[in-house]
Amino acid sequence: MEENLSQAANHSQGESQESNNQGKQLDKTSTGKPQYRKSFYHRRRYYHKFNKEAIQKEKSIFKKLSVIIPLYNEEESLNPLANEIRKALKLIDLAYEIIFVDDGSSDNSLKIIKEICKTDKRFKYLSFQKNYGKSAALQMGFKEAAGDVVVTMDADLQDDPNEIINLLKKLDEGFDVVSGWKKKRFDNIIKKLSSKFFNLVTRIFSRIKIHDFNCGLKAYRKDVTQNLKIYGELHRYIPVLAKWQGYKISETIVQHHPRKYGTTKFGTSRFFKGFIDLLTVMFTTRYIRRPMHFFGFLGMISFMVGIIVNGYLAYLWLIQDQYLSNRPMLFLGILLIIVGVQFFSVGLLGEMLVNNFRTETEYVIKEKG
Repeated sequence: MEENLSQAANHSQGESQESNNQGKQLDKTSTGKPQYRKSFYHRRRYYHKFNKEAIQKEKSIFKKLSVIIPLYNEEESLNPLANEIRKALKLIDLAYEIIFVDDGSSDNSLKIIKEICKTDKRFKYLSFQKNYGKSAALQMGFKEAAGDVVVTMDADLQDDPNEIINLLKKLDEGFDVVSGWKKKRFDNIIKKLSSKFFNLVTRIFSRIKIHDFNCGLKAYRKDVTQNLKIYGELHRYIPVLAKWQGYKISETIVQHHPRKYGTTKFGTSRFFKGFIDLLTVMFTTRYIRRPMHFFGFLGMISFMVGIIVNGYLAYLWLIQDQYLSNRPMLFLGILLIIVGVQFFSVGLLGEMLVNNFRTETEYVIKEKG
């Protein structure tokens, strides 16, 4: 009896194994691979497609974004940069345009830009006949921008396009300009030290508490870019220019990457020119409408010091009966008095010019009812 039961069990197991083998043989394709693998990958592909569509995009209060990218001889970086920008902006529920501004490149940058613009209509370009500088490129880019929010970034792949979302979020908090802060930089030691010193001096003179004035990643509301006038090397001081026009300035930490292609455009001459431009910015923004406040202050200091010096020498000559022929301080005092009077004269001439050429376009109007 037990033998019959065991034989029946073995027989049923054999039939089940045989049926399974037949099923597997039927599921195999002509290549010998099981058919069930195809259905697995099909489900997996469907799963990924579902997740891709289900991604929630970041919403913004703005309607259209304009990204301005000034560049000079960056042919190797342009295609990777365009791909990274597309990936980053897929996560934002916002129409956008990308404007390349070729600052008279001598390599194949313009050719590559044209190819990118042919394949994607959201990309546009401007090209200068010669190299005019980054300030000119930004100024022309601002004029061409159609978005109500503008983001600027460099073309050397050191600025991360994924930070655009963070810049827009900071603007949503009510600021007019948001500057990136490269807290961890991947530059050589000379550039790091000079940048820290430059930012420290600019922060002291401008009294604007941000850490990185010259970061390429910045976001602006459209009305800010319409009222800014950038020339020379003033792109380093855009936060200063905007602040002194009454706009709200903030900053946010952004990711910085090491340079992969090309060479840096930073030189020692640009470092010294930057401080000269700082004096230009301070004068044109604070005292261009009131030159007497600047020249009159300098003239008053010079005149008063000269009066004190000569008054002291007059005391020595009249009271203590000392000779002044061997005292060079007498000539210093006279010189300071003359310089003070000249500063006053320049200030008065400046005030006359300002009053004669005053126009109604000098003021930035925020709202009008």
